[in-house]
Amino acid sequence: MIFSRVRHQLAKSASPARIFSASFSTSQLPSVGRTLATCTNVFPERSVDIQTISPRSKVSIVGAAGNVGASVAYSLLHRHTPVDIKLFDINQKLLKGQSLDLADSAWLGESMVHHSSDLSEAGDSDVIVITAGAKQVPGETRAQLLDRNYKVLESILSKVQPIKKDAKILIIANPVDVLTALAQKITGLPYNQVFGSGTLLDSARLRNHLSKILNVRQRSIHCHVLGEHGDNQFVSWSTARVGGFPLDCFPEMKNIDKDGISTEIANKAYDIIDSKGATYYGVGVCGAFLIHHVLANTHDVRTISCYSKKYQSYVSLPAVVNQCGVDRVLEVDLSELEQEKMNKAVAHIKEQVGQFF
Repeated sequence: MIFSRVRHQLAKSASPARIFSASFSTSQLPSVGRTLATCTNVFPERSVDIQTISPRSKVSIVGAAGNVGASVAYSLLHRHTPVDIKLFDINQKLLKGQSLDLADSAWLGESMVHHSSDLSEAGDSDVIVITAGAKQVPGETRAQLLDRNYKVLESILSKVQPIKKDAKILIIANPVDVLTALAQKITGLPYNQVFGSGTLLDSARLRNHLSKILNVRQRSIHCHVLGEHGDNQFVSWSTARVGGFPLDCFPEMKNIDKDGISTEIANKAYDIIDSKGATYYGVGVCGAFLIHHVLANTHDVRTISCYSKKYQSYVSLPAVVNQCGVDRVLEVDLSELEQEKMNKAVAHIKEQVGQFF
């Protein structure tokens, strides 16, 4: 562990496009502590190898001292993509601790972790992640968070200036669909460059639930939670497929209470908050995946908060995510009842955004 910290420190002082790596002979390990200062001579049969890699992408996480921001950073560190991660938070003492702790977990990967108090440094990042916001307390709806979190968002974006013209902004704070729309309006960036985590985690929870019923791997299940992350989300059962087959053709789904499943998925976050005060591991992984999709140009389809031309609003829908941010939105052919739920969700999002713009 001591050597890993030294290695990380040396890598920080090296060129951003290079990473320090070494292979050691077990016969030489006892001499490491005595001759670390002359490490090029520590291992006579194998000198230190400096491997050139592509320049790291820059990712800034605002609100990184909190559980969600730290979870995003931790998950991203283990995606094995070279990333220069910079952390920001108003709580500087806690931020320093998170940064140092996260750096200790980065030594086997190719990423770097730093922290700063100057938000203007986030402006030149490839991806700017905003997780900062008022904490949702037990019994509080996501909509009730809006007034407090809008002020936080506005304050952050006023300081993250100037923003690089091709930067992507990822919102992971609630109410996410509304805050994502507000972030786009505040920054004036193109719609495709501003998106939110939306109902990605809800969709993952749904797939996990169905996988247990069907005894099928989650990745073979395509079923989305759409609308507004929170009280106006719904499951698009009519479009659900498993291995290309309609969900309802599986005998395990006979007599299954779909409304009950929808309610359970929608309330899971509240159950977690009631038990431990906050949710962060699941959404942290979701955030890291979305960042990776942008940096690696993967063209994956994820259910996120994105701007829909059809609805003239931000709303959670399946979308292709790549280096452009949102490459395209996949408008879903819904049943009549599902369409009513979608219209209700869109109307609510527009109403909330209309309070400020």
